[in-house]
Amino acid sequence: MPELITFGESMVLLTPPSVGSLEDASMFLRSMGGAESNFAIGAARLGISVGWFSRLGKDPFGAYLLKKIRGEGVDTSQVTFDPIYPTAVMFKETKAVGNPNVYYYRRESACSQMKPCDLDEGYIAQAKILHITGITTALSDSCRETIYQAIEIAKRHHTKISFDPNIRLKLWSMDEAREVLLDLAARSDYFFPGEEELNLLFNTNDRNIWKKRILDMRLPCTVVKLGAEGCMVLENEEFTFVPGFPVAKVVDTVGAGDGFAAGFLSSVIRGNSYVEAARIANAVGARCVTFYGDIEGLPTREELDAFMGTRGSEVER
Repeated sequence: MPELITFGESMVLLTPPSVGSLEDASMFLRSMGGAESNFAIGAARLGISVGWFSRLGKDPFGAYLLKKIRGEGVDTSQVTFDPIYPTAVMFKETKAVGNPNVYYYRRESACSQMKPCDLDEGYIAQAKILHITGITTALSDSCRETIYQAIEIAKRHHTKISFDPNIRLKLWSMDEAREVLLDLAARSDYFFPGEEELNLLFNTNDRNIWKKRILDMRLPCTVVKLGAEGCMVLENEEFTFVPGFPVAKVVDTVGAGDGFAAGFLSSVIRGNSYVEAARIANAVGARCVTFYGDIEGLPTREELDAFMGTRGSEVER
């Protein structure tokens, strides 16, 4: 049974093979994306036993996603198929400079129909950590109820809660999101906000203000993602800055935050300190941004060692 579990929407990702507008694209490359499944694959590649569950459409895209995620070594035994609602799809428009534009087709998707009765209490109870995101909460009222029920089950069985707000303003307004996301953060053991997300949640760009607000929350562990700078770890009411890893060129930041969380929690499960886990997380996130695609840059342990310079990256013949 997996030590680390997560659930949420995975989508088929369609991307033109070259830079340019979707309006002019005539061909698309198929891949996959979704914060929670990205996270699960990231943890699996790092050698952690991890499970992901969701509701997929009973359609070819749903079948593809299940095979793809299961093929990465992720436990998918709790996934169900919906005969009425479809698997979600997203399109990524690659630009010559800057982050890509992403277009979602997820309204009335199979995952948005998830309900608390879809949860298996025993599956959550046996895990060490349950990882959730704000995206699932925003998909529908029933998904929000499912998230809160999963938290209740986890706390009843002493399964720790990991929470990444993953703010998506295409799904809900900031006013609606703020109350829910801060409430979920208050219930978590591991909180993974980005600096821009904290600016939105606390309505300030002043680091000193949101640092005080986080201190007031008195969470066991908060890790603030600072992009290229690295991150800050709050433990025992003290912030520790952990520098990032420089990269020659950033090509796609989508999925880097999911990889960051996977790297951190994988390291914690292995018994490392929070500061060491943050260093690992920074490395995973940095490697991710050098690859196109949501999951393509997620490293194996050997690839991560090579990236961090702790092991040779090539075998000489």
